[in-house]
Amino acid sequence: MRHARRESSRRCARAALAAGLIALGVALAAAPAAAQLAKLPPADDAAADRSWAKFKTGLLAALEKRDKRALIAALDRNVRNGARVKPGIDEFRRQWDLDAQDSALWQVLTKILFLGGRNVKAANGAKEFCAPYVATDWPEQFDPFEHGAIIAREALVKARPSAASATIATLSYDIVEIGEWDIEDETKGSTQTWVHVDTRAGEGYVPAEQIRSPVEHRACFAGGGGRWRITALSAGDDKTK
Repeated sequence: MRHARRESSRRCARAALAAGLIALGVALAAAPAAAQLAKLPPADDAAADRSWAKFKTGLLAALEKRDKRALIAALDRNVRNGARVKPGIDEFRRQWDLDAQDSALWQVLTKILFLGGRNVKAANGAKEFCAPYVATDWPEQFDPFEHGAIIAREALVKARPSAASATIATLSYDIVEIGEWDIEDETKGSTQTWVHVDTRAGEGYVPAEQIRSPVEHRACFAGGGGRWRITALSAGDDKTK
């Protein structure tokens, strides 16, 4: 009699376990797409190149000082400005409005240089180094207009667009679905901006500087003979190779 009861209990336990596993499978299948996304780890093929490091340091210094003469000296005479834009330095100057005090170039190129990149082959067969890696390594299965890549380790995902709000998750080099870019901070007077993202922990907000879109600007450089120059600067979805 006791044996029969034990056997019955075992059968009930096995049935409950099976039901739990089925429910878990259903729950996982119904999870939002963001829960299944990939990692996009940092990459830098030029990290060990001393000539690149020297050029990069000098270019960053010129950008910080907004030194137009030094910047123009770093440009290839046939610099590519976009697939549907005329190449060359004159067009580069016009496109970026270099004579204006608030030209976006200084910030755009600085942000690119702080991220690594990849060695690629240009349309003419020449070897180039293109950055950031977010654009060069972006997986084709993710719509670049609807997703972004976390470019920091353990970025805090906040419940609200405010540093004072609760942290709901941390992300490290994850590809996430984007809800909205450029959201203002809820704290009055704060200049921090946020990006609304969808994560496996739910929807939240990450600081704008810790996430990047693959369609933001990218730059390419060539360093034949150790003399580096900027050979292209365009939007990330505009393949100017």
